Amino acid sequence: MPKTANPIRALVAAACASLMVAAPVAFGASTGGAAAPGVTVPTSVIGGTGSSATKPATTSSGKPTTPAATPSESAATTPKAGSRPPARKAAPAVAPVLTGARCVTLCAGSLAVHAGGTIVLRGRHFVAGATVVVFPRQPLGGRKGLFTGVVMRSSPQGFVVTVPASAHSGHIVLRGATGLRSAAFGPVRVLPPAPIALQSAVPASGTAFDGNGMWIWYMTKSDAGSIPAIAAQAKAAGITTLFIKSSDGSDNYWPQFTAALIAQFHALGLKVCGWQYVYGTHPAGEAQLGAQAVAAGADCLVIDAEAEYAGKYAAAQTYMQALRAAVGPNYPIGLASFPYVDYHESIPYSVFLGPGGAQFNTPQLYWHTIGSTADAAFAHTYHENRIYARPIMPLGETYGGTPPAEMTRFRQLSAAYGASGLSWWDWQETTTAGWAALDQPLAAPLATAPITVDTSLPLFSQGSKGDQIVWMQEHLAAAEPATPTTGIFDAATTAALEAFQTAKGIPPTGTTDIPTWAALLALSPVPVDWTTAAAPK
Repeated sequence: MPKTANPIRALVAAACASLMVAAPVAFGASTGGAAAPGVTVPTSVIGGTGSSATKPATTSSGKPTTPAATPSESAATTPKAGSRPPARKAAPAVAPVLTGARCVTLCAGSLAVHAGGTIVLRGRHFVAGATVVVFPRQPLGGRKGLFTGVVMRSSPQGFVVTVPASAHSGHIVLRGATGLRSAAFGPVRVLPPAPIALQSAVPASGTAFDGNGMWIWYMTKSDAGSIPAIAAQAKAAGITTLFIKSSDGSDNYWPQFTAALIAQFHALGLKVCGWQYVYGTHPAGEAQLGAQAVAAGADCLVIDAEAEYAGKYAAAQTYMQALRAAVGPNYPIGLASFPYVDYHESIPYSVFLGPGGAQFNTPQLYWHTIGSTADAAFAHTYHENRIYARPIMPLGETYGGTPPAEMTRFRQLSAAYGASGLSWWDWQETTTAGWAALDQPLAAPLATAPITVDTSLPLFSQGSKGDQIVWMQEHLAAAEPATPTTGIFDAATTAALEAFQTAKGIPPTGTTDIPTWAALLALSPVPVDWTTAAAPK
């Protein structure tokens, strides 16, 4: 959810409406009391390498500028009048070299992938945004020899490409910016999207997270704060829970979130949850304000922890322990943070969603804002988040010009992935057409738009790092006590994992394949006390 005014968000969203690469930044800087959940998007788009250091300075028109030369540079490099400038030798063109590929999402094997899935590529002379991956194309009317190309992009996993719907099984080739091609690699088996039926009944949590929710940032900007008008609109759109902002930071409780407000909505048949934006600077104070919202009668509480909490494991632990001490171990709490865990490796998801933490994961799947699709956002989010073993209650978007048809698709995907609840950001920015899309029938569009549910899990090996590795190590330590919990997949972790796999009758690959994750997640994790001086840094 954006934390800045709409014009700022519009500019950022427009800049990011293309393929994504690494180097994420927060979507909107913190604005204190006006903070709202945000999205992280890449700083670069197709055509760049993700490094601003190599990009020339530009004017407002987008044309490169030339830096002013120093006196010594001018004397040495400026040609005399009438003389020819020295000839420049063009750098020799180099063809990309493709040495390997592996499926990472929507996989049916190492080199078998459903259309819409992702493969990571190994080799040399790759340029994100300039190197094209050429797939055989589905034959049309018996014609053969057709090809389709997709530009590769960089990611935390390496150079990746999304397999297009038109791709066919066969060998793939890379084409560089100069037109030179790599040798063929493969074959890569491309499977069509597998249609599945919407689940008519999904397990409910019995909490306010079930059903359809709508987030309210400012009550005064949502139907002018009229409780009867909000209730009438909510019922017309099938909304059962309102998520209303209750506090910001450690000393800013919002006066709009009161016991009287909650009681009035309850009388009109709506559940009310509070949500607080947290920073980790004063975690005990943040926990106190969260408990204040609960004491006012909130049906649930949502933690909005984003970029400010990066690396603050001790603060996250202090916050969760203080909050649980105040509201009890069973009170329903959710975490609303960035959806792509692999883009935010230092956010302490393993603390917020770990033992004694939030029972529900409410990732911000703002696909339209970052220039993706709802299908791709679901696949990526579930692939990365499923290992935390918390029910995922996806949070979609109605702001920023999101097409109503895409909102309908989001609802279809939520049901297909088995979510018992979903919600939307946000009330004050939802258009009339957007409201109409929130309660339309879902079944018919599936006939022409099949859904493939990504059931894969992240595959890690020695050299991987981040919060997901912390989570894996905490589980592995339950069986192999010598496992270090550092967030770094080192040689000691590899040895412990191979010993664990051997003991469980799993091939000792030293990687977190699906059978290994299943065995690990059956264990109770051994959490780290991050508040001690001996805790890993």
